[in-house]
Amino acid sequence: MDQFPGGRSTWHRKLADFFGLKKSIIALLAMVVLVGLGEKMAERFLPIYLLALGGGVLSIGLLNAMDNLLSALYSYPGGYLSDRFGYKKALLIFNLIAMFGYLIVILFPFWQAVIIGSVFFLSWTAISLPATMSLVSRVLPEDKRTMGVTVHSLIRRIPMALGPIIGGVMIALYGEKTGIRLAFVAALILGLVSLILQQAMIRDDPYRGKPEKRPSKLWRLMTPALKNLLVSDIMIRFAEQIPYAFVVVWCMKVNSISAVQFGVLTTIEMATAVLVYIPVAYLADRSAKKPFVVITFFNFTLFPLVLLFSHSFLMMVIAFIVRGLKEFGEPTRKALIMDLAPDDNKAGMFGLYYLIRDVIVSIAALGGAFLWQLSPTANLLTAAACGLIGTIYFWISGRDLK
Repeated sequence: MDQFPGGRSTWHRKLADFFGLKKSIIALLAMVVLVGLGEKMAERFLPIYLLALGGGVLSIGLLNAMDNLLSALYSYPGGYLSDRFGYKKALLIFNLIAMFGYLIVILFPFWQAVIIGSVFFLSWTAISLPATMSLVSRVLPEDKRTMGVTVHSLIRRIPMALGPIIGGVMIALYGEKTGIRLAFVAALILGLVSLILQQAMIRDDPYRGKPEKRPSKLWRLMTPALKNLLVSDIMIRFAEQIPYAFVVVWCMKVNSISAVQFGVLTTIEMATAVLVYIPVAYLADRSAKKPFVVITFFNFTLFPLVLLFSHSFLMMVIAFIVRGLKEFGEPTRKALIMDLAPDDNKAGMFGLYYLIRDVIVSIAALGGAFLWQLSPTANLLTAAACGLIGTIYFWISGRDLK
């Protein structure tokens, strides 16, 4: 049995049913908090760490481009392994890979080692996402999947909000080099605790999909509605990734925002996302989903424009509120992918979607470094233009599920 491990009172059952909380889901959420906290304590400040170790602006662009490219390349095998071995064994493999990357960065404090180590830990979310979505799909009934994805996305924001604050405090106490390195030590420890918990609590996956090695065959199974979502999502991720690695540079180096202040801005971003997640999930399950996704894409477009005019902490608070609102319909978008995917290839189709999207978007991420060298204004305006194209395309061609 995979039931909620609480008491027998009626309100416990109702609360668990409303949020889709079963034992395996709770274990998944614990893993998300522990791994995410360790990851965001260090990963959020990687551009600053690269600069501190002697890497230049292009090393930051390389890191961001590699993150997107590896996310794409890892997504498909992540889905394949999940379909073949089940989500429980797949998550074990993926956590060990991330921990190995942390170990490299801890042992070798050189910017080249950071690049090598990031090959293993930066793409943990991408490689584990197909297995995570497969777990939600198998454990929860169809009418609770959107809520399950939403709760997962909401809980992810907790470490994303707290991690940068803790990392910023470590930098303030120990300096950029030592502080970030200690954050990686903490990430390794938390990853180990997460590994033990997930293997003890997540139920074995009794169902095995039909793992498909050929992306071309899965592509033929992808519906036109999912392909239209993919095209618009690519343009929206251009808007996100062109300035992504340079947001912290804009705040801390261009506008003299401290590491702790940047951590606070990230907390504001995550808090904004948390406040809208549950209401949106509740409404999206009972009405058209397309408007929620359109609003999300619009906020992706708006953020680089607001950031461009943010030269004070107060204006940056407004910008990061907008950045938090870009998560408005993200769980709905993921639920659409999961529902549109074939039953026997859900994890594989999820991986294919992200493979195609992130391979293309990785080019934009690398181009963001050259645009930044041209000027921050060119970088941010180009990002906004890509977002506008993606929003209009989905507005015209996107479709709701009945």
